[in-house]
Amino acid sequence: MTTIGILSDTHGLLDSRIFEHFRDVDEIWHAGDIGTMEVLQRLREFKPTRAVYGNCDAGDVRWSLTEFYRFRVEQVDVLLTHIGGYPGHYNPMALRRLTAEPVRVFVCGHSHILKVQFDKTLGVLCLNPGAAGKYGIHTVQTLLRLTIDGPDIKDLEVIELERK
Repeated sequence: MTTIGILSDTHGLLDSRIFEHFRDVDEIWHAGDIGTMEVLQRLREFKPTRAVYGNCDAGDVRWSLTEFYRFRVEQVDVLLTHIGGYPGHYNPMALRRLTAEPVRVFVCGHSHILKVQFDKTLGVLCLNPGAAGKYGIHTVQTLLRLTIDGPDIKDLEVIELERK
């Protein structure tokens, strides 16, 4: 059983409450717009972290990560990217990857809008954790947490942090 903390769009801010909510996770997935290498390093020092770069990431962040990251956790294939879209409105590059090599979980960020949706056509759970940083129009910082147990995806939680 693997517990995962999912976030996106920190834009250089790593709110200390994230560490509280992710203290019991086994790993963290960051769906881009990290902001600085310091944010990525702090996450990696805290827990094993998988990440992709976002459209606002530059320099070392962009050079050290990829745009798409496909991996497996237990028996679940995952695709992580920043600009991915959602069912019926996928980014064309993401859709090509989703149809060429099907996955069970698709995680993206970019919109700053929390969205959890199952795509019946592709058989994929689409997750956008919203935005964990303060940059943007969102009024609540959001995170996701879930558990993968063999082939099962369960215990999905939405975590809301009031903006300070």
